[in-house]
Formats: sequence, structure tokens, C-alpha cells
Amino acid sequence: MKIYTKGGDIGQTSLLGGARVSKSSLRIEAYGTVDELNAHIGLLRDQEISAVLKNELIRIQDNLFVMGSLLACEADPDKFKLKHLGEEDVLDLERKIDLMDQELPVLKNFVLPGGHPAVSQCHVARCVCRRAERLIVSLAEKEVIDGIMIRYLNRFSDFLFVLARKIGRDKGVAEKNWSSGN
Repeated sequence: MKIYTKGGDIGQTSLLGGARVSKSSLRIEAYGTVDELNAHIGLLRDQEISAVLKNELIRIQDNLFVMGSLLACEADPDKFKLKHLGEEDVLDLERKIDLMDQELPVLKNFVLPGGHPAVSQCHVARCVCRRAERLIVSLAEKEVIDGIMIRYLNRFSDFLFVLARKIGRDKGVAEKNWSSGN
């Protein structure tokens, strides 16, 4: 099988199920942004972070692929025997956030991103995650979308914020608080 099909040369692509849609459609934008997020998580995994965190990020990347496949499906995902995200996936992120948060000082200010490449990469991924969430919310206003995806991305962006703080602490990087100048 060749990697190129030439089917997209006129600006259209196929959804799972065969329907052809514009590459600029909101659905394509949504799952393309989830794919971009997944690539940023891969870059985060390539940083010098613990093996435990790397394994956790691999599990999350799998969930992002599940989400992308659900978004790429034009019809009932069960027809294609696609995996689904569940409430347990959201709860797992919450548990991980709570565990990391217990190790961190109480947050009293906004924190400027940066201080270490791994911390910065968490923040870049967090921003892409928020964009993916906004796109899926827009898509859900027009089409039937499983709301678990919105909840998962909302929690995952929180996870990435707390992870940035945790990695910074693990690396001995001082947080730079934002000041409004007042």
C-alpha cells in the first residue's frame, strides 16, 4: 500500500466510512488538531523526564488516537468496532492531577510558561489541547459528538499544566509568577 493516494489532491479527504469532505471542514480541523496534540506529546516524551511519566504519556497518546478515530468516523463508531473513551479515562487523569498536585506548592499566581524545555513543551501541548477542545465544542454544536471527548481534553489540559509544574519542580526550576504590574 502506498502512503499517497492522490485522493486529497483536490482538497478533499475521506472519513472512516467513505464520505468525502473538504479538508477545511470542522471535523477534519478537530481531528487534525488532536493529531497535532499527539505529536506534541511525543515531543514531550522525548524530553528528559521519568520513565513513569513517559509510560503515562504513551497511554494518553493511545487515548488521543482513539479520539482521532472517533472524530474521523462518519457513522456509528461501533459499526467499525472502534475503541471508545470512557468516564474512567477522565477519572484517571483527575487522580493523576491530584497526586501531582499534592507534591506542589499552592498556586497563588498565574505562572509564566518556561524555565526548562520539558516545562515549555507541556505548556505548548496544553495550548494545543485547549484549541482541540474548542474545535470539538464547535463541532458538537453542529453534529452529534460524544461529550466524553470534551471532558477528556478539558481535564488533559489541566493535567498538562500540573505536569509542567511537577517537571519544573523535579528539575529544580523556579516558577516565574506573572504580575499584572499593579
